[in-house]
Amino acid sequence: MTLFLDNRTARHLVLHLQGLTRSPHLKFGSGELLELIEQLGFVQMDSIRWVERAHHMTLFARNQTYRPKHLARLHERECQLFENWTHDASLIPTKFYPYWRHKFRRNEKRLRQKFTQWHGAGFIDHVSQLSQKISENGRIKSRDLEKPEKNKPLEMWERHDGKAALEYMWRTGELAVPAREGFQKCYDLSERVIPSDCFGNTCNEEAFIDWACRSALQRLGFGSASDIARYWDLLSIAEVRSWLERQSEEDVAQVTIKPVGKAAPKEFFARPDIEDVVGDLAKIPERMRALSPFDPVIRDRNRLQWLFGFDYKIEIYVPPEKRKYGYYVFPLLERDRLIGRIDMQAKRAENRLVVTRLWLEPKVRWSAAKEERLTSELQRQARLCGVSEIDWDQDRIAVALP
Repeated sequence: MTLFLDNRTARHLVLHLQGLTRSPHLKFGSGELLELIEQLGFVQMDSIRWVERAHHMTLFARNQTYRPKHLARLHERECQLFENWTHDASLIPTKFYPYWRHKFRRNEKRLRQKFTQWHGAGFIDHVSQLSQKISENGRIKSRDLEKPEKNKPLEMWERHDGKAALEYMWRTGELAVPAREGFQKCYDLSERVIPSDCFGNTCNEEAFIDWACRSALQRLGFGSASDIARYWDLLSIAEVRSWLERQSEEDVAQVTIKPVGKAAPKEFFARPDIEDVVGDLAKIPERMRALSPFDPVIRDRNRLQWLFGFDYKIEIYVPPEKRKYGYYVFPLLERDRLIGRIDMQAKRAENRLVVTRLWLEPKVRWSAAKEERLTSELQRQARLCGVSEIDWDQDRIAVALP
């Protein structure tokens, strides 16, 4: 029998699986932070620091005692996280590294052809020379390759694109990122960065596909073959479909989800224990939260649209005159609803968090309770980015177009 979930229950389930029903005020240490990241699977990184960088905002939305130094300690000192590629650069629990080692082997031929096509037939020779240099001299940053010493013959990798060589070696697993300085990657040999109990382990193709599908479905709760493939971006849709065809009813459940509004219900694959999980959902905290555009709840725009009724697009690449909202606008989550979006920026030199405008979604009515929740969230965001003042530049509220 197929389980049916109404729209509100489905939203609640997604928020629960993505860590947003956790108590946000309980202080946690490295163990609790690692547990949260393992629950999410990874934390996508982004260089833009409009308020705070995306990975920090994702974790802060789930626990207000989180600070960026906690993530740095977990990654750089405790080596419980490694940085590599999912949809984009992400921090991933090191316990998952054996699956990325398999990914590196899978993708090496394709990436070798691509980088060679871009950078010429001698590219791999340049990579080998740079690899030897790192082996002998230790970690390196891309800016170390930008200004060779004067009056010294250029090395092959200095004549070539050294940055591309570093990227290739990182994407194929030869290098890892033990730290970042000013958000610029430092690189070193993976065997010197990844703990030996993770670096030495690997898996075969069958185990890799099985883990990628099961772990994605566990975090999604429910989804299509495409949803499962996109979660880690490790597999093709065809590989996921083939895996699904081999699973029994005990391995993968079926569920029908009611989208937002009047749209017809949709059928999805689901984790086998979905009924038990739905029956034991934690309560959603009574607060408003600003989410990063790269938050896992926001990242899949199509899923966000049909499940939450929220049409979101980041407009950093849209010309200013064509933007509907703003350069870097944050969705606002209140309980289980995305009620609007806010344009705010931390101006650290001025010690201010500046709010340009708040847009409400259609049918959302402002109230004293919402005002109080927003004020509390802005105060939390100000503490996160280390400023003391909160200023509004323009009218406080606008209503989004239907």
